[in-house]
Amino acid sequence: MVKLQKIINIAKGLSHSGSSLSGKAAKGTFWVFFIRIVDRLFKLVRLVILARILSPNDFGVFGVALLVLSILESFTNTGYSQALIHSRKETRPYLNTAWTMGLIRSLVIAVAIFFLAKPASLLFSAPNAENIIRVMGIAVLIQGFNNIAILYLHKELEFKKVFKYQFLGTLIDFIVTVVAVFLLRNVWALVLGLLAGNLTKCIMSYIIEPYRPRIQIIASQTKELFSYGKWITVSGILIFLIIQGDDILVGIMLGAAMLGFYQMAYRISNIPATEITNVISRVGFPLYAKLQSEPERLRSAYSKVLQLVSFITFPISAVILVMAPQFVHIFLGDKWIAIVPVIQVLVLAGLARSMFTTMIPLFAAIGKPKIETRWQVVRFLVIAALVYPLTYKYGIMGTSIAVFSGVLVASIGFFVQTIKVLKLPIRSVLKIIGLPLIGGVIMVLAAYGFKLVLDTYTAAGFIAILAIIIFIFIVMNYLYNRFLGYH
Repeated sequence: MVKLQKIINIAKGLSHSGSSLSGKAAKGTFWVFFIRIVDRLFKLVRLVILARILSPNDFGVFGVALLVLSILESFTNTGYSQALIHSRKETRPYLNTAWTMGLIRSLVIAVAIFFLAKPASLLFSAPNAENIIRVMGIAVLIQGFNNIAILYLHKELEFKKVFKYQFLGTLIDFIVTVVAVFLLRNVWALVLGLLAGNLTKCIMSYIIEPYRPRIQIIASQTKELFSYGKWITVSGILIFLIIQGDDILVGIMLGAAMLGFYQMAYRISNIPATEITNVISRVGFPLYAKLQSEPERLRSAYSKVLQLVSFITFPISAVILVMAPQFVHIFLGDKWIAIVPVIQVLVLAGLARSMFTTMIPLFAAIGKPKIETRWQVVRFLVIAALVYPLTYKYGIMGTSIAVFSGVLVASIGFFVQTIKVLKLPIRSVLKIIGLPLIGGVIMVLAAYGFKLVLDTYTAAGFIAILAIIIFIFIVMNYLYNRFLGYH
């Protein structure tokens, strides 16, 4: 009862603090974390179920369809939503123009997908993907009808409403996919789940937000939005080529089955980058935008964000690095065992990416998206130079090494730019990152030591080693807080 009362008091405190920007940011962070936790739990359970029933080739075929969709979405991203969130003036008059342009974009993508489905399936040597790709066009068309006013929930840090908007879509996606996979036992279960989830979110967007967009294009508004959004477009293309370019190469060179292996490894290993930093970015971008004219508060806010990300991602990465063989054996099955070394390389790339991803919303919020674009170009060039020869020689292991190399180089550049823009003391940055890094190394060494005496390939042994790692994490952070002032 005492613990329950403490939780209630914390919730009340958050609600009372909502009038201030810091209070809204705290509430926003809480709700976005909650959104991601719920979403990831559903998807983790779904992943384990699907991995047991479907083959790597099934995952690869669906991955091919997603790649085609991602190519068209990335190369046509207008960046209008980010522009409206960044803007400090009244944005409601721009909503109809932004919504109409988004709807036109969705229609163009849907038509393009229909005609590109056959050549794309032939390019990836996945004839089974042709019809799946065409159906994916319906999914993007549904997204185009989403209520544009949902962006206000992000701009004003109203992430409790975002949770309501997204949760039902996630739940329906999960239910439809799991039921369909037991009935159909093929890749179409994933497609049906995606369609059902997108349709639910579209409906919810109009239930949550009373605004009703209508078709309207005002040329001056389009030009103004494009002046900011063009850098988001360029950066989005680069990010796509960086993040999805390796998938494209693997799919073309090695086939759909190896693409399924690689995407599964990437999904598991990049939990810190794709989950934790997604939360931080969604809250950080509107928060930084509101603080862009207050350098001291902006610097303080970013330092706390970096500390939070470091505090979470280093131990998570350590756990994935050490426990990858056991996780794959117990939860996915031995047919996936080949992805273990790939996971262990990619988790290092995910860790580095989680660090510099905290900086991307910062540059966008202060009106300097060019900085991100420049370093994404560097990252792309490094990967482009290495990925083909390494993939040709070492398969998906070589691909993962190329990805890690590009991320590492870009991380250094992003850190230099952030320190320069915010005038951050290097010593404080090293403290923020260094202490969790040391803790992560200690966790890894301790875990390997205990693995020598425990049978960790059973569920009981897996839980035992996790408990030990968590205990070490708690002790390390208590010592940091007690003796080094790392709060």
